[in-house]
Parts: sequence; C-alpha cells; structure tokens
Amino acid sequence: MAGNTLSQLGRYRILGELGHGAMGMVYKAEDPLLGRIVAIKTITLVTDAAERIEYEARFFQEARAAGGLNHPNLITIHDIGREGDIAYMAMELLEGVELREVMARSPVPLPLALDIAVQAAEGLAFAHERGVVHRDIKPGNIMIVRGRHAKIMDFGIARMRASDVKTQTGAILGSPKYMSPEQVAGKRVDRRADIFSLGVVLYELAAGTPPFAAPNMAQLMQQIAVATPRPPSAVNPSLPAMLDLIVARALEKEPDARYQSAAEMAADLRTCLAELPELQDIPPMASESAGQLDFEIDATIGVPEEAERTIPRDPAAALTAMNVAAGFSTVTGLHLALSRRFDSAEGLRQLTALAAEGHSPNQTAGRPTSLARLWRDPDRNAFLAATLTAAVGAFIIAFL
Repeated sequence: MAGNTLSQLGRYRILGELGHGAMGMVYKAEDPLLGRIVAIKTITLVTDAAERIEYEARFFQEARAAGGLNHPNLITIHDIGREGDIAYMAMELLEGVELREVMARSPVPLPLALDIAVQAAEGLAFAHERGVVHRDIKPGNIMIVRGRHAKIMDFGIARMRASDVKTQTGAILGSPKYMSPEQVAGKRVDRRADIFSLGVVLYELAAGTPPFAAPNMAQLMQQIAVATPRPPSAVNPSLPAMLDLIVARALEKEPDARYQSAAEMAADLRTCLAELPELQDIPPMASESAGQLDFEIDATIGVPEEAERTIPRDPAAALTAMNVAAGFSTVTGLHLALSRRFDSAEGLRQLTALAAEGHSPNQTAGRPTSLARLWRDPDRNAFLAATLTAAVGAFIIAFL
C-alpha cells in the first residue's frame, strides 16, 4: 500500500477503482485463488478504540448474514476480511448501471418500472425471511443488468449507516429522501422500513418525481414524518388506479398499516403489471455497453418531413408511420389486431343511409345538408359519388 493507492487487499489484487461512496472506495480486483474478477467495497474503521470494536463486530455480523443470501435479485457476496484499518467485502462484479442513472436519463416505461419494483420486492422478501433488513433501499442501491434484471446491492453495509453508529466525522450517513418515518424519528426499524423505502422508489419510478421533496433537511424529514403525498396518478394521469393503492399502502406512516411483507407487495405489483402490455412484447429497454444503458423505445411525437413523404411497403410499418404522423406515441413491438367487432357490410349500409338522408361524415352532428349543397361541394360530392357507387355495386352483387 503506497499512500492512498491500494495494490492488494488480503488475497485480492487491486486492478483499479470503480467508484467511491460515503463509507469508502469500491475497487475492481482479481481473486487469484478462484481466477475470477470481483468488486471489493471497503469501509474505513473508526479510530476510537471502544467504538472500533463495536463497529467492526457489527460489520462482520451484518456481512456474514448478507453473505448467506443467494437470490437472483440480490448481489452475491463472496468474502469478507480486514486489512489494517480497512474492512472489506468482496462481491460479484455487476456489468450494468445503477437505477438512479436510468431514471436520470429518461422516463422509465411503466411495464419496466413495475417489473423492476417486483424484482426488488422479491429480493427483499427473500432477505427478510432470513432476518436481514437492508435499511437503505434507494435507486443508487439497485443495479440494472442485462437490460431489465434488477439486483439489490449494499446488503451488509446499510446498517453501518444507522444513526446509532458514528463515523469518523460524526455525520449520519444514508439517503434521507428514501428513509421511513421511523428512521427519521430514530426509532428501531424492521423489514417494513425497507417496504416504505421501496414505495418511495416505486413512486419516483412511475410518476417521474419523488413523493417527498423540500429545500432543506428539516423540512424533508417533516414531510416524511407527517405529509401524505399526492397519488402518482395525480402527477401522471396515465398511471392505473391500482398503482395508487399499492403506493399508498407502502407509504403508510405507521408500520402496522403498511404491507407486512415484501412478498405481499410483490404479489400486488404483479397483478398490476398483468393489466399492462406484456413486458416481452416490448423490445429490450436497454443494452449494456461499457456499463451504460441506452433506451431503445420510440416515443416520437413528430416525424421528419422526409419520412412523411416516404410510404413504407410493409403494412405494419405503414400503420406505425400513420400513427406517428397523426401525433400518437408509438412503442415498437406492440401489435394491435383489427377489432373483431368491425363489420364492413354494416358500415357500408350506414354510410349509404347517411348519404340518402343528406348527411356527410365531415358535417357537424345535427346540421342537415341538402343534396344540392353536397353536389356543389367538391369534397362532399366526391364522398357522395363514392358512396352511391358502392351502394350500386352492393345492389348488383345482391340481386344478380
């Protein structure tokens, strides 16, 4: 170890820095024993001797508990150790991007948002059943890999940020915007604090704005403790009513009024998701390249002038082009079939009847139009001629 640059931690050879957080650095390292690349998260131990013993004991207790978790939506911890004043945790190296970065780039489509929330809830349910509470659920602790696979990170470290453990600077570390009311009040927390935090993340994912926001910490904590946020659908009217109910229950101030298990919340989220277009009908939302996510959803409201002059030969492409030109958002991969209720013969009969009565489909309802006026109007004249021609053709087919 030379200065602040690490070259070795235990048996791990440091290859470079991946980032840093409030507790310490994160390194990319090689495990020569197993021949694999890992991520190593470090925590600098406190200098006070009495506090250090408690701090270190709690870290290893939490890390061992987190190390026993094996679930697709939880990051895998391989090893823990200590090197001088540094405690470290070796875990799987995830090639992806944090959810907070995804949310910062563009709105997350609702099916993907709900799917991520379902995965996070199922990961939490698995941990809670084994007595492990995260205590710091937030978008920065949820990694998205392979486009839409969510993994919760920082199990085993979150409790080190609790207010009853001092850091070297004496600061209380954590993510106030996502804290539960009991955390803000300094009370003892359990699994239901994670459920509240996930509810905050879900609200922000769906509505595009956090439920609690204030210019300073005191007002923010006041909001979390007593304020009831607007339903997500009041922010984004396109959201389903069921999502409002799920969020409201997750964000109950009293833990006893919330979901009592993350599995219960996951079940409701799945029901809500089932009412939306199936996730597999939407093309991959992202592609990883050097740890980046690039959304591929076409939500264009306009179309370039050149494209308006181009008529696609493919009928599906033509339909998409017409929708875009008309001002409708399109999502590539969603296919809408012709309604089975449409009856072309009945439609022709109604058009013929309208023409005979002196009505035009372009006419304002309730305003009669004479046949003479129709005859003088080129557009209506063309419509009438086409309608009468169709009627004559239908008559010939029926009676000859």
